Amino acid sequence: MPVEFLTDEQVAEYGRFARPPSRSELERFFLLNDRDRELVKQRRRPHNRLGFAIQLGTVRFLGTFLPNPLDVPTEVLVYQAGQLGLDVSGLRAYAEREMTPLEHAWEIRREYGYRDFAEAEEELKSFLSAHVS
Repeated sequence: MPVEFLTDEQVAEYGRFARPPSRSELERFFLLNDRDRELVKQRRRPHNRLGFAIQLGTVRFLGTFLPNPLDVPTEVLVYQAGQLGLDVSGLRAYAEREMTPLEHAWEIRREYGYRDFAEAEEELKSFLSAHVS
């Protein structure tokens, strides 16, 4: 028998920004370190650099990628753009080529070891079983 441990509100908020991140959350999840900056710098166009950085922070904060990677609060856009010295005005061009955000998500997964839950579910069950028994 499954046990439900999330409230309806938590389920509705999963995988999206229910509210803008606080300043401390921006600094914890969206701050770009040297490795992040090297990966961001590999993008040729400013909107692709900013889009990549937004996706990287989003997956750290939410634990998932957004269907529309630009569906983030203004605070996130401004914080990421500020770190990179970029203007947010051209960001809409990021999603014009449908594959660009997908390719960036794939690269982020590969570079940082993120996996879909379905891929790791059995491993997690084994780990939990070994530590609970």
